[in-house]
Amino acid sequence: MRIQVDPTTLAVLKGRLEQLADEMDANLFRSAFNPIIAEARDASHGLYHPATGETLIQGKNGLPIFVGTMAFAVKYLIDHLIQNDVTIQDGDVYLFNDPYDGGTHLSDFKLVRPYFSDGRIFCFIASVAHWHDVGGNVPGNYNPAATECHQEAVLIPPVLLINRGIVNQDIVSILQANSRLPTSLIGDLKAQIGALELGCNRMAQLLKDFDPGLVWQVCGQLKTIAESMMREHVSRLPNGFYSAEDWLDNDGTTASPLMVAVDLTISDANLVLDFSRTALQCSGPINVSKSTTIAACYVGLKHLFKDVPANSGVLSAIDFIIPDDSLLAATAPKPVGGYTETILRIIDVIFVAMSKADPAIVNGCAYGTINALSMSGYRQSGERWVLFSFFGGGHGGHPEGDGLNHGNAPISMATIPPLEILEAAYPIYFSKWALRPNSGGQGRYRGGLGAIYEIVLLEEHADVFLFGDRSRFGPPGVCGGGSGMVNSFLYEHDGNMIAPPLLSKATGIRLKKGQRVRLETPGGGGYGDSAERKEQDIANDILEGYVTDRLDVESIHD
Repeated sequence: MRIQVDPTTLAVLKGRLEQLADEMDANLFRSAFNPIIAEARDASHGLYHPATGETLIQGKNGLPIFVGTMAFAVKYLIDHLIQNDVTIQDGDVYLFNDPYDGGTHLSDFKLVRPYFSDGRIFCFIASVAHWHDVGGNVPGNYNPAATECHQEAVLIPPVLLINRGIVNQDIVSILQANSRLPTSLIGDLKAQIGALELGCNRMAQLLKDFDPGLVWQVCGQLKTIAESMMREHVSRLPNGFYSAEDWLDNDGTTASPLMVAVDLTISDANLVLDFSRTALQCSGPINVSKSTTIAACYVGLKHLFKDVPANSGVLSAIDFIIPDDSLLAATAPKPVGGYTETILRIIDVIFVAMSKADPAIVNGCAYGTINALSMSGYRQSGERWVLFSFFGGGHGGHPEGDGLNHGNAPISMATIPPLEILEAAYPIYFSKWALRPNSGGQGRYRGGLGAIYEIVLLEEHADVFLFGDRSRFGPPGVCGGGSGMVNSFLYEHDGNMIAPPLLSKATGIRLKKGQRVRLETPGGGGYGDSAERKEQDIANDILEGYVTDRLDVESIHD
């Protein structure tokens, strides 16, 4: 019988391990060239099991969605090495971005390095980050009209980027040749390499201070604790069968909506998430891989059970049913560039289904789209510029109060890039950046407000692309709460502001100097019956301008 680590030692080593990953996060954020990493923090670092790839520790400031997908990514690399009879060496670093065996989309590049102790791999240290541009038809790589992955970006299988400490410059040259922004790419690549080096240095110090066997015992105990806590949470829920459905606007190629559905079964301490009723794989780029789906479920459940440690033990407590032909189990070469929109819908249906089991632990759905906006053109000097950014919206009302106004998507710890940074980096300015009145779903506790962004072009021409959702189906409330307002995108053409045919997805928009685009993002869903909202809260909403007047409040209630 294994002796349990005492609580003090467990807490100290847990803190040291988390600090190691957090320092890697901070190192990358401070050194990356790309604002999506440096400002928005679209990246993550962690430690992974040397045989199974399971997540041991993840940094607290990176994207939670990566805690699940990176475990699959590291396992994919391990299997690749075994199948090809490759012996990995100290100082090796592998690079890849395969979204089907490792999750997410082609913009997310994974760098994986082994850490050796006493001649054996102690763990894998990994970095994943969203690169600004890696080829494909659309600058910034969010191509809403893609029908295969090759139209989204270059696909790189696991390649040996660094061989025993020596960088393979041929691979770097290939990567740079496939980017519209090669300087940004090399800056981000070197920043990730630097983060891995820091992680190895911190791990060396940790194993100098503590016995490696003890560190391994702590990692195992943390996994056991996470699984035990998750099962304990599930066991407190009433046994039963709970379902929820939601819709994606379209797949970017046709106007037909696509259903995302979950059937949630609770039986004592067992939880089953069944996605069999979800739409089949589609032509457009809103498919997601099975590993990405599982990671999204992890994020949704972590929102509900916040105290559970972030490691693979969370997933050990859950059974998944995801048919191979599902929208949620994409295989190559199905496009997956807009995975963010689909995983947000996965989280939403988990919230709604769980609200039927226990209203006390859930909140209304958040705004449900990152509104990935790309603008690209040439400066008067001839230099290429590519703006890529995502935008915020309202979060759902919850049992203790109103939802957050203008927050970021619940799939991440990322931040919305500041307008000052975007205006300094690109030939644009924001003529409006404000909260969107009336956009939060009504309820006992109102959904948070979405936002209004208006962007004016300062160069002669620019091509504009948008990959969003929620323009047809607003974010649902729970426990009787109302839905948030739908998404809206408009662009200027011949003096008029017009919407694209597919509403939330657009390609081929050409702006001239002085013309603008306008995003009005959804608010969050409400919580509880709006008839139970306090009169003082309604009066405060009107006073703050969150709703325009009582008549509007009552019409939204209806």
